[in-house]
Amino acid sequence: MTNSLLQTPSGALALRRPGGGDKSLRAWDAADELLLEVAGQWLETKRNTRVLVVDDQFGALALGLRRFRPCLVADSATLVTSLDLNAPGETDADEQVHSWLSPPEGPFDLVVLRIPRQSDYLAWLLRWVNGVLADDGCLLAGGMIKHLPDRSVDLFAEAVITEQVLPARKKARVVVCRKGESTLGDGAGQWRGYRLRDNLELLGLPAVFARDRLDIGTRLLLPRIEEAVASLPPGAAVLDLACGNGVLGLSVLARRPDLLVTFTDVSSQAILSARRNVISAVPDAQARFCHEDGLPAHLGSFDLILLNPPFHEGGVVGDHVALRLFRSAARHLSAQGRMLMVGNRHLGYHRSLKTIFPSVRQLDADPKFVVFEAGRS
Repeated sequence: MTNSLLQTPSGALALRRPGGGDKSLRAWDAADELLLEVAGQWLETKRNTRVLVVDDQFGALALGLRRFRPCLVADSATLVTSLDLNAPGETDADEQVHSWLSPPEGPFDLVVLRIPRQSDYLAWLLRWVNGVLADDGCLLAGGMIKHLPDRSVDLFAEAVITEQVLPARKKARVVVCRKGESTLGDGAGQWRGYRLRDNLELLGLPAVFARDRLDIGTRLLLPRIEEAVASLPPGAAVLDLACGNGVLGLSVLARRPDLLVTFTDVSSQAILSARRNVISAVPDAQARFCHEDGLPAHLGSFDLILLNPPFHEGGVVGDHVALRLFRSAARHLSAQGRMLMVGNRHLGYHRSLKTIFPSVRQLDADPKFVVFEAGRS
């Protein structure tokens, strides 16, 4: 983990990314710097303000503004892990950080928002903010220019009132906005999805990976899952790790409702989506849902773990997230358990898998993806 000193309205911060990985990666960027500077200037002229920070990544905004006692909401559970790491003992991060499983209530005088990479999620966030921002409140939205989603200018214009686009600094941009009229309404338009060949419906909220189409890597993995679950005994424990909309675990339950399936993901919108899909398709299923950064010990061991690992975290592409998930999976496999995973061929997961699991074999492949089985014996 790398240390980086960040100057903030609450003093200098030494921040680290949780989970190891590339030690050269900082836990903050120029967008965090600019948001903190602009927010600090706005707050210095106000009194008794209620502040909300949305989708902070590794704690830069939450800790940089802590003297203003901000409320926090984030889709990713990584923020909880980051606060535990960077401010140990100061707060109970589990209680302090809201997610979309239980979002905070407004009104807020100032909302400080990290602009996401996904257009649909940005459109959703801006409309949600309209529902919690005070009538005379201010929205500060910032991000790195190269990571701003397509049509961001249009998305802001459709949802909020843009007062000022601040000059770019270090390739970061902050937009100053007022509350708009558009809201989420009854929520019906938030969901998009698709159907599998067996007519299973998969819906997802805007922050969920591949919510409106079946990912081609998952398509390659599904037949291997069908083979694996056929031989499991009744009551066997299955884990859909980094579950997204729950397509892997739901495919298991559709064929074997006698199995116990656990769905975990770092994204709260993924957990909401997976839970909705399971309840709709297999209402009597033995299923549990866990919004976590990794795998907590209390989940126990599993006879089968299913994984299509993400290969990026924010704007950083690589295998560091997958490696964390591999290590967690190895600790939670039963003695005869197996992990089935699919990954991008160019990432060479076979090499890292062999350093973690005693047994690794390739089950399938196409020009872009490879399916592996890994086990403890």
